[in-house]
Amino acid sequence: MLVLPALTACGVETVGTAATAGAVKQQEIEQGRAVQQQVQQQLQQSMDQTQQQRTEQLDQATR
Repeated sequence: MLVLPALTACGVETVGTAATAGAVKQQEIEQGRAVQQQVQQQLQQSMDQTQQQRTEQLDQATR
């Protein structure tokens, strides 16, 4: 009968560990999404800037 409480305690610890690991993974996913959004914004800004520079160069070349 003493074995049952010991096995139950192991199960509780395993569930707690799994919940902690899940929370860590969720945080990693959220951080990854934030980084992805930042990179997309930087890429868009770079593309906009390049387009603006090309437009200015074309305007100067046609004068």
